[in-house]
Amino acid sequence: MPPRRVILTMFALVLLLHGYIGLRLVPDLPAGGRVFALFLALSALLAPSGLLARAIAAPQLSRTVSWLGLSLLGGFSCLLCLTVLRDVLLLAVMTAGGTSTALPGISAEAVIGLSAALVAVGFVNARRLARTVEVRVELDGLAPQLDGLRIVQISDIHVGPTVRRAYLQRIVDRVNRLDADVVAITGDVVDGSVRQLAAQTAPLQALRARLGVFLVTGNHEYYSGAQEWVAEFRRLGLTVLENSHVLVGAAGQQLLIAGVNDYSAGHFAGGGVSDPAAALGTAPPAGVVRILLAHQPRSAPAARDAGFDLQLSGHTHGGQFVPWNFFVPLQQPFVAGLARLGSLQVYTSRGTGYWGPPLRLWAPAEITVLRLAPARR
Repeated sequence: MPPRRVILTMFALVLLLHGYIGLRLVPDLPAGGRVFALFLALSALLAPSGLLARAIAAPQLSRTVSWLGLSLLGGFSCLLCLTVLRDVLLLAVMTAGGTSTALPGISAEAVIGLSAALVAVGFVNARRLARTVEVRVELDGLAPQLDGLRIVQISDIHVGPTVRRAYLQRIVDRVNRLDADVVAITGDVVDGSVRQLAAQTAPLQALRARLGVFLVTGNHEYYSGAQEWVAEFRRLGLTVLENSHVLVGAAGQQLLIAGVNDYSAGHFAGGGVSDPAAALGTAPPAGVVRILLAHQPRSAPAARDAGFDLQLSGHTHGGQFVPWNFFVPLQQPFVAGLARLGSLQVYTSRGTGYWGPPLRLWAPAEITVLRLAPARR
């Protein structure tokens, strides 16, 4: 769970913005919009509860409150964005000298209807199995024997209140059908403690890849007890890379796969800093392609300086839904897809699950197949 101060700030902001929606829409709805006003009042009180429901001792009640609160939070986000757009439209009409007594009412109803439609579409997008995305990555110095090697990346599953064992099992089954050489899990696997979620994450032990299944921590692991989760992931048979690396493959056709603690890990007790240079080690073999798993894209400058060739990241969810997609670039240098930072290539996954509201709009979840190839001359 994010720090309490973040939750309380979000709670206050959600209440304030619900008030804005009510002031802008309710007066223009038929009969004063009494039903919608009641819905807004309930949403203002219940939406933030989805982020706090984990503290409820009764598991079934906790999950029910989570589903209700997080779903309302997604609906609120759509309502807010469309209400702002409506205000811009009404202002433009007024500025142009237009007058229409019907427009305020029609547009208010349109905001509510379109919000409901977006929530329905976003829910389906979030809950269905992530699509498979294939990406060709050309790397200087890749041994010819490794041409075509496939790394399957999954990220940001967020097993927790609404993402449960069955959801994760479908992901694991799809990944195994892809018959990967390497599986890379780039953090934010969980939202909750080992005690709460060990049974839900059990399918991870079935993941298979010829050269290994590797995992790094994300910021949500640190919200949930990172060291306990590292021990649990290792118990499940996953190789957890904490500022460390391994060499995979046969001599003369090896890959160096490294992983770092989450970028924010140093802010948590016992977390340890994120250090790509330490992950690479003091004397990596010459001529070996170096791949770094780092949850947040903003590890890229340090990864480039350390001499990595490719970084695999997640964290951004590709924005997941509006308006958050506008804020991600303010924190992260890359939002989604393959990019380059000097000699380093960075692939940022949109994530394989979702966080918070069960909602994805214009940012589809993905299971990524990265096919390595020698760089063309």
